[in-house]
Amino acid sequence: MPNKQTYQLTFALFILLLILCFIINISLGSVSISNSELIEIFLGSSNNNALKKIVLDYRLPKALTSIIVGSGLGVSGLMMQTLFRNPLAGPFVLGITSGASLGVALIIMGSSVFGGLLANALVSKWGIVAAASTGSFLVLLSVLIVSTKIRDTMAILIIGLMFGSIITAIVSVLSYFSSAEELQQYIFWGFGSLGNLTWGEVLILFIIYFIGLLLSLASVKALNTLLLGENYARSLGLHIKKNRMLIILATSLLAGTITAFSGPIAFVGLAIPHITRQIFNTSNHKLLLPAVFIFGAIIMLICDSIAQLPNSDYTLPINVITSMFGAPIVIWLLVRKRKMIF
Repeated sequence: MPNKQTYQLTFALFILLLILCFIINISLGSVSISNSELIEIFLGSSNNNALKKIVLDYRLPKALTSIIVGSGLGVSGLMMQTLFRNPLAGPFVLGITSGASLGVALIIMGSSVFGGLLANALVSKWGIVAAASTGSFLVLLSVLIVSTKIRDTMAILIIGLMFGSIITAIVSVLSYFSSAEELQQYIFWGFGSLGNLTWGEVLILFIIYFIGLLLSLASVKALNTLLLGENYARSLGLHIKKNRMLIILATSLLAGTITAFSGPIAFVGLAIPHITRQIFNTSNHKLLLPAVFIFGAIIMLICDSIAQLPNSDYTLPINVITSMFGAPIVIWLLVRKRKMIF
């Protein structure tokens, strides 16, 4: 078991790597920007208005969004894996993403339901965010109601998966009757995006994300106790239903809001907790939660930097990068360790 000094050194290296990835992410893109130019822009001494606009209005919000998305999905994935004691659980097992997808599908592909004029009015950035948020909230409300009636946590997992299956079926029906243009727009939303947010949208995302993080921190003791099993946790005086609802609410705020603003981002919530456990060799959430927070942000910044295709006008979908580079790393780590820490 690594000692306290080893953990402190690892955290220090993680923080330095996060800062380095943040700087690299801002520097890379279709327009190359040197470190000296970046310093001038942040100090306010640059006279190049074009570079200032690129950095301050596009790259900086995108980098901050990457940190929010990576850390938020990583933390929510960790909580779901611990709550359900299932290594395949992620932030989207409760159907939160499916609810957001249904809301967006109804807006983009539901012209026949809403009528062409109303649908066109709703298909805007804020319309899509509102639709995704509403869909996520309705699924969250359903899951919370179910969680108060059901004693078995695994039953909630199965119900969440069933919600997802039903919603997927509805979205498939809408896709079948939609036009090629509507279907393409929905598919593009499903690719995920980190670079379409203004400062105002980043602020709203951050506020809800911050509330979710506070609820996550409040759940640390409960998460450590749940590792011993629900029966033992109950014997220690843990209020299972209350803490389960708190964990589900925190996960839903993080995953639902991120999906609403950035689309469904694959891999991160599932894989980051596993990779972090292998690096830190611990199941203590007092260490895992901040470690997953930092490492999730690092991985998302790296994936976004790769997706930018530096010195090129093309940008790859972020989901392609997270899945292509993340899944092999998890497989390699698990094969190398030969067992999964949980």
